[in-house]
Amino acid sequence: MYPNGTEFGVRQGTVLTRAGTLQKKDVPVWLAGVVAVLLLIAAGTAYRAVASGIKAILSAPVELPVPLSAIPLRISGWAGDELVIPTVTDVYMKANFADDYISRRYINKEEGLWADVYVVYCSSNPGGILGHQPLVCFPAHGWVHDQTVPSEIVSRSGRAVRCLIHRFHTPSPPFRQEVVLSFYVVNGQITLSERDFSTFLGRRPNISGDPARYIAQVQISSALEHSARAAASEMVDLILGFLPDQDGRVKAADLQDKSARSPQEAAADGQ
Repeated sequence: MYPNGTEFGVRQGTVLTRAGTLQKKDVPVWLAGVVAVLLLIAAGTAYRAVASGIKAILSAPVELPVPLSAIPLRISGWAGDELVIPTVTDVYMKANFADDYISRRYINKEEGLWADVYVVYCSSNPGGILGHQPLVCFPAHGWVHDQTVPSEIVSRSGRAVRCLIHRFHTPSPPFRQEVVLSFYVVNGQITLSERDFSTFLGRRPNISGDPARYIAQVQISSALEHSARAAASEMVDLILGFLPDQDGRVKAADLQDKSARSPQEAAADGQ
């Protein structure tokens, strides 16, 4: 309020001259630079805080109640041995997507068959598995892709499980071929396409640790399709029993609990 009774609202960035007029005031260049630097520092701090939080989440795996390593090494006429995975690959898998996995070779001497069994379970960071599939990984290691067709495995219990059959060969002698049966298990459901979990909801970290929210990949491979199919038919029921169903229940854990109870407890349950 000035003596003549006129009220002025002076805005920031202006000054009142002796003549009573408003004149824009220039902001010093150095001040603008300081503000810009402070904003960059604040943004960097915020980013590091968020990244640190996400890293902490991803470094705490969502564990299965019964680890995949408990899948038997002897299954009917098949005897398995662990396949050695290079340390750098093991570290990368565990840091980026794998909460648990197995990689084994099973041999059925009586039938003269062999098959490699690879199962990976991804729950804390399920979207990390995107892109890690036969159509990417085999060519990256020098294999030539020949064909991929949809098919199904008939398990020992008679269950029909959808799968993809991939065929590869080496481009130069010695000639080798590989047949890979693969499928995904997404939250207890069989699927063949990454599109079913490549959305934002499928990629985001499982912060709550919900056991029913995960992606698993199953690959059973051999030089001959007959060998891969024979192993898959014998083992697929067992493998699926270690993965949570849509409600987060794991059949292998239920069976383990039952076997751990005393005969008296089992009898009491039956009453």
